[in-house]
Amino acid sequence: MKYRATFIAGAAVGYVLGTRAGRERYEQIKRMSRRLMENPTVQETAGVLRARGEELAGAAKGKAGELAGAAQKRIPGQHHGAETPVEYRDPRQETSASQ
Repeated sequence: MKYRATFIAGAAVGYVLGTRAGRERYEQIKRMSRRLMENPTVQETAGVLRARGEELAGAAKGKAGELAGAAQKRIPGQHHGAETPVEYRDPRQETSASQ
C-alpha cells in the first residue's frame, strides 16, 4: 500500500509538472487532493490499514524469529543452551568407511 500511494503521488506530481494547463489546473488538483485527504472516511481507512499493517508486520517478525530459531538448531556443531551438542558426521566419510 505504501508503494502504491508513493506511485500515485509521484504520478500526480509528474502530471502537474508536465501539464500545459498551467497554474489553474495545478490549484484544482491541489484542492481535490486536500479535500480527499481531509475526508473522514479516507482518514479512518488509512488508520485501519496502518493498524493492520503493523499487526501483520508483528506477526511476520514473530514467524521469522521462530524460523530462524528452528534453522539455527539444524546447524551442525552449534550449542543450544542445555541441549547436548550433536556431533557432525560427514556423509562422505561414512560412505568410504563402509566400502
